Amino acid sequence: MSTERNQHCMKTDVHEETGREVVAWRRTQLAEAGFPLPVASRLARDGRYDLHALLELVDRGCAPGLAVRILAPLDEEHAA
Repeated sequence: MSTERNQHCMKTDVHEETGREVVAWRRTQLAEAGFPLPVASRLARDGRYDLHALLELVDRGCAPGLAVRILAPLDEEHAA
């Protein structure tokens, strides 16, 4: 059982490390596109935002703040 627990912990550690790397990469992409770092950090952690769609809007001339508002997830409470 100890071996199973160690394997589970190793898998969890790898998964967590991969998640951190993905968030860091997303944050870098957003910051390089002109998103303020606090906004880039928040968006990078929020998987509901489509990174590529955000970057495409900015590439087409949309202000980062407006791109965030356009692509903001709908509040589930108000979704029909």
